[in-house]
Parts: sequence; structure tokens; C-alpha cells
Amino acid sequence: MPNRVIDAHQHFWNLATGTYPWMAGDELKPLRRDYGPAELMPLMAASGVDATILVQCRHDLEETRDFLSIADKYSFVAGVVGWVDLQAEDIAEQLTACRLLPGGQRLVGIRHNVHDEPDADWLRRPAVHRGIAAVFEAGLAFDLLVRTRELPAAIDLVGHFPNGRFVLDHMAKPPIASGFSTSWHAAFKELSEHGNVWCKVSGLVTEANCHRAAPVDFDPYIKIALECFGPDRVIFGSDWPVSTLAASYAEVKAIASRLSSTGPGVADRFFERNAIDAYQLSMDGTK
Repeated sequence: MPNRVIDAHQHFWNLATGTYPWMAGDELKPLRRDYGPAELMPLMAASGVDATILVQCRHDLEETRDFLSIADKYSFVAGVVGWVDLQAEDIAEQLTACRLLPGGQRLVGIRHNVHDEPDADWLRRPAVHRGIAAVFEAGLAFDLLVRTRELPAAIDLVGHFPNGRFVLDHMAKPPIASGFSTSWHAAFKELSEHGNVWCKVSGLVTEANCHRAAPVDFDPYIKIALECFGPDRVIFGSDWPVSTLAASYAEVKAIASRLSSTGPGVADRFFERNAIDAYQLSMDGTK
């Protein structure tokens, strides 16, 4: 096992501080409560996880500021993937201001909930390209939150910025519950051919039939991730607490560990090294 284990994708939220439109519906009702560090820390300890990357949940700059404050208080948060308005004229100034806040040195990436945009070509907009250019100029990574519909635009985007660091969240959410998708697989494979993209093996349990899938059911997708991106560009992420809709924190870690057992040295890269490389993490203060 690696010297440290990094969970490169987890969330916190406080319902009193903002709204979360994506939480609508009875299926997501269990998530409509507060989740914070005090609840996650014992789960990490029990599963041998040493550090995390805290990822944005809503399109709100105030959330990014709150997450940086949490990172300043809790050393296990090795990085924050926040949100800024990519189409704002002053995006560079906003990023600089975030960096100057307490915890600002932990800002390692930016994300936008692209798959919630009505426009499948949102990532092709010139204003979005200008914003993403500013993200890279600030030395940050960009997380791609897309599904099959948005993958063609994502492929064009990473080709447009060959020197930028991209991280694909949740394997682009393959539709596991409805059966294997050849269109997802083809686009996923094409995206992987760009060497500036890393892939988080995360969020799979909630793409399957909740509470019905067995660990072995995820093996074909784990195999695809490893075949397409290779051992140097796959990253572990829990997607906690969204993942609790389908599995416990320990169960998610156990499913992910199936990838790390596929060859010598894979665990070290999957659970630690690749996240450090993708987000250029400084691991001072962790184990």
C-alpha cells in the first residue's frame, strides 16, 4: 500500500449557507442535511485515508471561500477544487483574491457542473475558453464534470489546451444501471488519448443500481479506466457523501482497492502519487 492514501474527491455542505438544486427529488432526500469534517474524519481513519481534496458542490464563489477556510483549519484537506464564474471578465482577479485568503494556498483546481448546463456545447463557448485559460495561467487544474453528452466538447477542449491539467470526474458517469454504453466507452477512450487528462475512479456506486451492485460489478469499468488511462493517470476518489446513497465509505474504498491490486506499484500511484501530480499538491502537514 502507498505511504499515504489521498481521497481526491469529497464534498461538504451546509444547507443554511446556500442552495443545491441538484439535490431535488426523493432519491436524494438522504443528502439534504449538513455534512462536515467532524463526520468524515473518523471514516477516513477507519479506512486508512490520510488526506482529501474538497470539491465544489454549487456555483457560488462564497462556497469556494468557505472551503478554503476549512482547508486552513483542517490539515487533512490537501487541496480545494473550487468554483469561479469562468465567463466573468475579472476571473483572473477573482482567482488571485482566493489565493490571498486563509487557506488560499490549498486552491488546486476549478470545477463547473457542466453536465447540468442545458447547452451540450457549453465547454466550446469562447468566454469559457478564456476563463479556463485564466485557470491554467493561475497554475490550477480544471475538473471535467461531464457525462456522455458533453464528452465531445470536453475532447475538443483538452485538445485546445494541450499544456493544461484536466481531471475527469467519475469516469464521465458511465450509465452502469442501464447497461454498458458503447457511445460512452468510445468517447471515454478518445478523451484518454490526451495525455494531459487524469481520470478519477469515483462516483461509480451511485451510477449503478443503489444497494444492488456487488463489488465485482464494477470490475469492467475499473478495467476500462486502467486500460485507457494507464496506471499513471487514474486517481481514487470517494465522492462522499453522495456515495452514501449506495455504499459506505469503507465499501467505496474496498471497491477502489480492486484496481490497486492489478499490478505492482499501482496502489501507490492510484491512491497517492497521481493525485499529487494532477493537482500539484503540497503534502506538508499530512501523514
